[in-house]
Amino acid sequence: MKESPVVVTVRREDPATRDAGLLLDELSAMVALYCGDGAQSRFNEQDAMTPRGAFVIARTTDGQAIGCGALRRFSFEVAEFKRIYRRAEFHGAGAAILRYLEELAAAMDFRRVILQTREANRRAIAFYRRHGYQRIDPYGEYTTMSDARCFGKALPVKPQP
Repeated sequence: MKESPVVVTVRREDPATRDAGLLLDELSAMVALYCGDGAQSRFNEQDAMTPRGAFVIARTTDGQAIGCGALRRFSFEVAEFKRIYRRAEFHGAGAAILRYLEELAAAMDFRRVILQTREANRRAIAFYRRHGYQRIDPYGEYTTMSDARCFGKALPVKPQP
């Protein structure tokens, strides 16, 4: 299959849907290949269903679910992104998901975003760096994981009315 950028729409959806479940299962299987653990225990769907949380799905123009991501409140000013994933053949979908999550986080008045991946996931590390994320010290539960790689990025401040 030829790899080429794809036109996608990204929108908030319920993480309990069939499409969300399939994408999350695919992500867990991929993560397990890198580190033997699919990391399902570090994602709580309810965190994405709060007023300052979100779960999003990227879809092709014909409605096919091709990627997902989640945003949860980490602290008053900091959002954490979780479970960012796109199917390998849909180039450009990951950037669309990340951009949409950043826009949501800024609209929710978060000032900063943090996220985590594993050292073995070199593609994810390169992706986050390309999008302006800088390495930060491990946070939360990741302080005890020697292969955790954490990143952060400041969000644009919304002008006050």
